[in-house]
Amino acid sequence: MINKVTLIGNLGGDPEIRHLENGAAVGRFSVATNESYKDKDGNWQTLTEWHNVVVWRELAERAEKQLKKGMMVYVEGKLSYRKYTGQDGVERNVTDVVANTYRLLEKREGAADSRFPAAEPVRNTESTMPTTADATPANGDDLPF
Repeated sequence: MINKVTLIGNLGGDPEIRHLENGAAVGRFSVATNESYKDKDGNWQTLTEWHNVVVWRELAERAEKQLKKGMMVYVEGKLSYRKYTGQDGVERNVTDVVANTYRLLEKREGAADSRFPAAEPVRNTESTMPTTADATPANGDDLPF
């Protein structure tokens, strides 16, 4: 089974970081993705979707330093669903993308003239996702099914 999400979009705001009682950092930010299509009259329309992204620990601390509103980012992670009861007593459902990596797709000051930096992506070092070595069976068959 696979639960994987890949987003490329723009940050809707600076990441909001907080620290839990155990010291773990958790960050939240939104990413907007756009899809263009032609309507029935042949006019181009743009549909914007907003995605809630959650980052943990070291990834949250890096996001706080590196990410700013409007930046284009690549985010990879998994979908997570949760319920909570608001202050008004109404139960709400929320879908989050729990990121295990992100990559800036912005030209950095002093970097080469490229939209996609050559630096390695920032990864969550405590990810529970298997590595390629863990996922490849001993018989050499690398198909996931």
